[in-house]
Amino acid sequence: MPHFVLDCSTDILQTQTDQHILQQVHQVAAASGLFVESDIKVRLNPFDTFVVGGKTQSFIHLFCHIMQGRTTEQKAQLSRAVVEKLVVLFPDIENIAMNVAEFEKATYCNRKSLL
Repeated sequence: MPHFVLDCSTDILQTQTDQHILQQVHQVAAASGLFVESDIKVRLNPFDTFVVGGKTQSFIHLFCHIMQGRTTEQKAQLSRAVVEKLVVLFPDIENIAMNVAEFEKATYCNRKSLL
């Protein structure tokens, strides 16, 4: 926990490698101070087929899933920091966004919690 899942058009991988993008998002998440660094998970899903605003336009949307308990301000600062980093990496892409959703602690289960 947390999970950062980046959906994007495949063309963005022509200017930055997938590993570089993943590392940059990881670094911003770690620098936020909201998470234990070893718990941060970042994934990238490139899409060949998509429509943005009725046209084929490059896009990046990052879905962040975190355990409940952070303030709205903390979540907003995290979104802003990640989007700012992505804008630096991809200055020509107009469609860059991120949202943060929370897991309920009561309903979350992983392997460690089974022990």
